[in-house]
Amino acid sequence: MIELRTPAEIEAMRPAGRFVASVLERLAAEAAVGMNLLELDAIAHRMIREAGAESCYIDYHPSFGAMPFGKVLCTSVNDAVLHGLPFDYRLQDGDVVSLDFAASVDGWVADSAVTVIVGTPRPQDEQLIRTTQAALDAAVQQARTGMRLGDVSAAIGDVCRAAGYSVNLEFGGHGVGRTMHGDPHVPNDGRPHRGLKLKPGLVIAIEPWLLETTNRIFTDPDGWTLRSQDGSRGAHSEHTVVVTDGDPIVLTARG
Repeated sequence: MIELRTPAEIEAMRPAGRFVASVLERLAAEAAVGMNLLELDAIAHRMIREAGAESCYIDYHPSFGAMPFGKVLCTSVNDAVLHGLPFDYRLQDGDVVSLDFAASVDGWVADSAVTVIVGTPRPQDEQLIRTTQAALDAAVQQARTGMRLGDVSAAIGDVCRAAGYSVNLEFGGHGVGRTMHGDPHVPNDGRPHRGLKLKPGLVIAIEPWLLETTNRIFTDPDGWTLRSQDGSRGAHSEHTVVVTDGDPIVLTARG
C-alpha cells in the first residue's frame, strides 16, 4: 500500500533524516586505514543509543537474508555493494566502502547511503562513485508532483548507461515512512512517462548502485552481503526524498 504523508508528518520525519545524515557524516570521517568495520558499527550503535533512536537493521529478517541482520550498519567493501554485514576487518589503503544506514526517530524512518574511498583513491573508483551520485541527483530532480515513477527510474538508468555501466534491477529504492521498506519499489532503470504518478507527500528512498564491470551479483556465505560476480568493485548512493508541490525535499541531505 502506498501512503502519502501530510505536511505535519513530513515535518515529523525531518529529525530522522537529520540523524541518519549525521551518523553517515561521522562514519565517513571515521572510515580510515586501520579502522575496523565492527568499530564503525559500534560507533553507529552508540549514536543510536545516545539519540534515543531505534535501529531499522538489527532485527531485520527479510526473505533474502539468511537470519536477522544483527548489526545496525551495512558496510560493503570493494566487491561487496549492498547489505554488507560488518565483520572483523580493518580497512586498508585504497579500499572502497559503502555505508548504508537507516534508523527510526520518534516512529519515523530515514534511510541513506554513501560510498567513500579509504586512503589512496583509484580513478576508476572515483568515477564509479561519482556516477552513482550523479544518478541520484538526476533522479531526485524527477521526484516532483505530476511526474511518474518511470521518470525517476529512467533518470538513474540514463546516467549510469551514459557512463558505460550496466544496471542491475534486482534491488532498488523503496517507500519510507513508519517502516524502512514499503511501497512503491523504485527500480534503478525504467521508461519515462510510465508507472505511478507522483503526488505530494510520497516519501521514497532513491538508491542507485553500480558495479564496475558487471551487473551480476551473488550472496556471500555470510547470508547477507551481495558481491559482484566478477570481483569488480561497487558503489552505492542513497537519499530519502519527499515529493512536494515544489522542489523535492532531501530529508537525509548531508553537510
